Amino acid sequence: MKISPLFLVCALAVATLSGCSGESDQEQDAAAAPSASTSAATGQPSGAASSSPAGETPSPLPSKTQEAKTLYDGSTKVFENKRYVALYGVTSGPSLGALGEQSPAQSVRRVQNLVDEYQAFTDEKVQPAFEVIATVASSAPGEDGDFSDESTVESLLPLIEVTEKHGVYVVLDFQPGRSDFLSQIRQYEELLKHPNVGVGFDPEWRLAPGQQPLQQIGSVDSSEINEALAYLADVTEQNELPQKMVVIHQFTDSMITNRELLDTSHEQLALTLHADGHGTPDLKLDTYRTLLKNLPEDIKPSWKNFYDEDIPMLTPEQTYGLDDRPWVVTYQ
Repeated sequence: MKISPLFLVCALAVATLSGCSGESDQEQDAAAAPSASTSAATGQPSGAASSSPAGETPSPLPSKTQEAKTLYDGSTKVFENKRYVALYGVTSGPSLGALGEQSPAQSVRRVQNLVDEYQAFTDEKVQPAFEVIATVASSAPGEDGDFSDESTVESLLPLIEVTEKHGVYVVLDFQPGRSDFLSQIRQYEELLKHPNVGVGFDPEWRLAPGQQPLQQIGSVDSSEINEALAYLADVTEQNELPQKMVVIHQFTDSMITNRELLDTSHEQLALTLHADGHGTPDLKLDTYRTLLKNLPEDIKPSWKNFYDEDIPMLTPEQTYGLDDRPWVVTYQ
């Protein structure tokens, strides 16, 4: 009998959290033969941005301006009187999330529609955002042997340019495989110098030597994350940038060891813990509550909604009705 990736996630998660609320990223087609890993600086990305749906006439996009060294509202603080709603995925296609189901320009309109829905349930400003997977866990080791395919800086620049024109924050998400977070993040320093670009840590795909994607849920120690946080803080300070958002994904206790030691002291960074589980509302809520227990101070809670895997998916009103209202709501 073939065991599905989702069954594997549930079996591994049940030992650490009440209920089974697995991460749909484990359902990405890591078993399919992907392109070999490439350098973020010199390699070529696989696939191409999806085109507009047949017959659709794109509506005009609202144009916004961003003052240098500030966020879109002119502030320098990520979570100062504002929250975020984001689309998640890659720009090369729909298999890894909603972001790739349309062109970047169409994604701007789609996420703004979601923002408008959420704005009705809060007095705080709701900002649009994208979380784009910069490095994707792969079933093949690639030339560098790290089981992670790195997008090129050049392939991501068009998306960054669109977001800068239209007031969308961007989180670069990292699935490092057998590499480490700091080594991969360093490859994208050119993009991190943009005021509207932050970082996402995805420990599910941080593999130990000998491990491969989909065979287990990955794990990272807080010390590795802290090294990357120190680097991000330095880049932010040296370039006189506003705070950078840092999204840390988690859906089982084991994904982050020594979580209580995460360094929240960098004033240049704004950290949020992103609860990535999918399933029924009750199971997702159980996971959310468990993850927030003993969460270090200054790390804000966030939440992910899954279009296909949630049974049913929470509405914007229900999502903002959670006891701990999420600061970032992501759609995959």
